[in-house]
Amino acid sequence: MTKNKATLLGFVAVILWSFLALFTVGTAPMPPLLLNAVCFAIGGGLGLFWTAQSGGFSKLRSVPLWVFGFGTVGLFGYHALYFSALRLAPAAEAGLIAYLWPLLIVLFSGFLPSENLKRAHILGAIVAFTGAALIVLGGGEGFNADASAGYALAFCCALFWSGYSVISRHLGDVPTAAVSIFCIATAALSFGLHLTLETTAWPQGALGWGSVLALGLGPVGLAFYVWDVGVKKGDIQLLGTGSYAAPLLSTLILVAAGVARANWTLVLAAILITAGALIAARASVSSRDQAK
Repeated sequence: MTKNKATLLGFVAVILWSFLALFTVGTAPMPPLLLNAVCFAIGGGLGLFWTAQSGGFSKLRSVPLWVFGFGTVGLFGYHALYFSALRLAPAAEAGLIAYLWPLLIVLFSGFLPSENLKRAHILGAIVAFTGAALIVLGGGEGFNADASAGYALAFCCALFWSGYSVISRHLGDVPTAAVSIFCIATAALSFGLHLTLETTAWPQGALGWGSVLALGLGPVGLAFYVWDVGVKKGDIQLLGTGSYAAPLLSTLILVAAGVARANWTLVLAAILITAGALIAARASVSSRDQAK
């Protein structure tokens, strides 16, 4: 698989994650750990079916146990923290903090031996982050000290996913089929903790259950498999910066669904996010050309 194709697959995950907020709203009043368990059971089942059809189970025998542990902690940690943060803090402000992960991916990737972090990557990340900030803070009321626990969880969420994505670069020989095991293990861990820490509450009506199914198949399912390919074989710096399209697309989806109203903030944010992605893309292309 070429680097460009892998990068495009990685961006499929960004599109799927753009539906995360909308579908999560529809799953109320499910508690975070139970939502984690059900969604990852669906996503893991999807992966196991694909692995069985492609004959990938034989490749999993050579995967070290610590890799399964690493993947499980990464997926469980990010989503448990994300869902909890949105329960404990205003969604806009918590979302802004959580969306530090693309910027952190770009910056952390500079420490990888095969990558070269340029000033343009940093500039592009900052410009795109400004656009993301406009989206999540547009119309917001500022930070609320009473929600500090939620903000802290959102920051840990950003650290978890950026760290998981960058470290995954070192696991290029681990087959993507391993992600299905990560998902199943995450579902089991989440369900066990749910029984200990939470009160069971199920989604309401067909819309609620449909939202859970959509989460499991898309943002908490297929997205992880294509993202795994992207960060291992694609342009991780371009993926990191381009991931700022997620809050923009998420907002547009909410507008289309009637949950939010369109305003000038969307226009300016779109310009900044696109400009940031183009700056980083140009830097990546320039780096590849110089390496030839």
